[in-house]
Amino acid sequence: MKITAIKPFVLDAGIYVKIETDEGIYGLGEGGMKRRGRAIAEVIYSMAPDLIGQDPFRIEHLWQVMFRGGFFPGGGIQTSAVSAVDLALWDIKGKALGVPVYELLGGLVRDKVVCYPHNGDPGDIDKLVASCRKTQAAGYKFVRWGMVDPEGEEGNILEPSRAVRFGIEQVKAVREQLGEEIEICVDVHTRLDPSAVIQFCKGVEQYRPYFIEDPIRSESSESLRLVRQQTSVPIAVGEQWAGKWAFRQVIEEELTDYARIDICIAGGLTEAKKIAGWCETHFIYLAPHNPLGPVSTAACLHLCLASSLVGVQELPRPPMSALTDVFPVQVPYADGHLLVPEGPGLGIEFNEEALNDVAPPEPKIGAGFRRDDGSYTNW
Repeated sequence: MKITAIKPFVLDAGIYVKIETDEGIYGLGEGGMKRRGRAIAEVIYSMAPDLIGQDPFRIEHLWQVMFRGGFFPGGGIQTSAVSAVDLALWDIKGKALGVPVYELLGGLVRDKVVCYPHNGDPGDIDKLVASCRKTQAAGYKFVRWGMVDPEGEEGNILEPSRAVRFGIEQVKAVREQLGEEIEICVDVHTRLDPSAVIQFCKGVEQYRPYFIEDPIRSESSESLRLVRQQTSVPIAVGEQWAGKWAFRQVIEEELTDYARIDICIAGGLTEAKKIAGWCETHFIYLAPHNPLGPVSTAACLHLCLASSLVGVQELPRPPMSALTDVFPVQVPYADGHLLVPEGPGLGIEFNEEALNDVAPPEPKIGAGFRRDDGSYTNW
């Protein structure tokens, strides 16, 4: 079998790739950082000469060629492109052998994967509680929302001291209203500095959050040491990291409790399974970052089904609730859990004709935040 074509598709909903072979089997992949979709597509085009005519079963070899072939490290843009191609190669291999991808990763470790949703209206505590009740009633064992400044939502303002005080009130209200059984996750989105994070964590410790996600900016992971020294609240980090090397310090120094691997940024399943094994040696559980589309969801599911230490998988939209014209077959879901796919490969199907008249999206202004004094803060 040989690779005959590589087709990237840039949509508002994400960056996808279809890899075709001379035996009629195709594979699907998805890249992260969807606001950089055009750049990622160009990287995929640039790698095509190294891939056309190659054996798609040589996944590790092709990963090394894509990652190292340009000499200069390309950061998250490059690894997002590598991730998309890598996922498609795993999909091809599973289809060719007639087995689901999780079988290629070692076989089933669990029968289903627990997920957390994205809860809405975080700027209003009563509405947030109502959103959490709704997802709890739908079968979810987890709730999750992002940190906000209630006085700055309309103007994209986030003043850390206000956000911290309000965040503590949110966690308190949800715990008291929904009871002890629900698991609470709060996504700080790297918006705070260590001192503010420590204040927030100390304020919510008594309400037992499942984890606080991305509490500080990802550029300086050693700053997590200070947070770890000051609080017992579990921490989850890693969604912005491009490859295993970025995870090295937090794994080796045990600076996190959950690894937020983004399969569509970190380097695909080839890299994710290496990070997962490394995490296992330090009792760090997986909590895959999955804000994207059906291919990402499927890939995360297969990783979780075949990995020993899994905490929870992100699932902002249940399968078959979006892009059903493009992906008419998606992975199974019920009651807050993703279930074992039955089909070979990733277990999803692609309708390329649905994209015939779809133009690439135009660039948009970013969604950053500012403080009261006008200075730019993090996303």
